[in-house]
Amino acid sequence: MFGHRSGQKELLDADDIPAADLFQNLRELDFINHWLGGYAVSFNALKRVLQKGRRFTLVDIGCGGGDTLKRIAAWNRKAGFALDLYGVDLKPDCIAYAEENLKNSEVALICDDYRNTYLHVQQVDVIHACLFCHHLSDSELIELVRFTIKNRAILVINDLERNALAHYSIKFLTRLFSSSYLVKNDAPLSVLRGFKKKEWLQILKSAGAERFSVRNRWAFRHEVIVYGNAG
Repeated sequence: MFGHRSGQKELLDADDIPAADLFQNLRELDFINHWLGGYAVSFNALKRVLQKGRRFTLVDIGCGGGDTLKRIAAWNRKAGFALDLYGVDLKPDCIAYAEENLKNSEVALICDDYRNTYLHVQQVDVIHACLFCHHLSDSELIELVRFTIKNRAILVINDLERNALAHYSIKFLTRLFSSSYLVKNDAPLSVLRGFKKKEWLQILKSAGAERFSVRNRWAFRHEVIVYGNAG
């Protein structure tokens, strides 16, 4: 069960989710991610790749309802980096939710496939993916890394470690506290679609990445940084 990534698709990946159900899912995922410390993985990674005295453009791919971007913007008000933020998502309902969620911010939102990012944003310094990569197959992940390298950007990934304790814990907690059938189904499944460190290393090797880091983080997360601008 935990030896290989699950190939079962999450309910969230369907195209016909009622908007009210999707929005409930987005609200609960933000709550879970915040209280389990998941956003801190992204903040710590960004502290290492961003530099003071230079402006960076960050694009959050698979941005969902914009909560990650909202948290990054709040974090950066204290961190003090010169940061232009964009969000990209395929789902129009996600973008509609994000527009309301981020209406008092300067985050720009794009409804499109991340592979079309450069049709909308001329220069991207950091491609950020929080809880996005476990939705992809290994071949799609290799394509994402190659996309980053081709466009000489830095890829920052914050995603789930496939782990029995993480799986059964989130299954118990969501059954107890969640009101969303999407969260109850997808939260434990997303762990089964997560990664072992050795799998990330193989994906990066297959993609031709030369400069990267893969770190285990709290709680049952991986922080992956690929320097596509290396050399």
